Amino acid sequence: MGVARDTLQQRVAARLRSMLIEGSAPAGAKLNERVLCEQLGVSRTPLREAIRQLAAEGLVTLDPNRGAYATRLTRDEVAGAFDVVAALEGLAGEQAAERITEPELAELRALQFELQASFERRDLARYYQLNAHIHEAINAAARNPVLASAWRQVNARLHALRYRSNQDSDKWAGAVREHAVMLQALQARDPAGMRELMVAHLRRKRDVVLAQLAETVAAAEDATRRITP
Repeated sequence: MGVARDTLQQRVAARLRSMLIEGSAPAGAKLNERVLCEQLGVSRTPLREAIRQLAAEGLVTLDPNRGAYATRLTRDEVAGAFDVVAALEGLAGEQAAERITEPELAELRALQFELQASFERRDLARYYQLNAHIHEAINAAARNPVLASAWRQVNARLHALRYRSNQDSDKWAGAVREHAVMLQALQARDPAGMRELMVAHLRRKRDVVLAQLAETVAAAEDATRRITP
């Protein structure tokens, strides 16, 4: 029974994680347990366990007096998290270029092929899944468990923002090209080049996200001015 319950919790967490990343529950939105139970077809117990799991990942914020909310990060928190992730991914890329095996390269080539196909279909949800797999595979190829753990912890807070950063078609196309160049650096076993590529990739992502946040704030302020007498 324990295994079945854990499996259900993981399934609920995966569904809710996708909703948070893809914007069904936007940043700052309260998670209504009754509505979510109906949407997901589960009782409150596995839902609450899933919410606690996502809170540990940083996707959900728990307020003892008000309930659970989709995490909203400040501009400084976003910038700081991206800077840390860029440094971690830079190191992961460097070490991966030194240690990656031929089977791992073959897996990354297959993922890159699927990534390109999902971009051409404009299937953002599938693209983001593949993008996450690629970054996870690079971290795995680095063979540095401490690095991988730190990366997962910080990166979890940025999933929703990284997902929405690809809604700009030009930026999305640029990200696809950058992934192709990363694969070339890994195949060439170029540690310094791979570190530089990964850091630049994450910093560009950071700049896109910060610009989107600024636009959102400006739009909200403009809407407030329009309704204020």
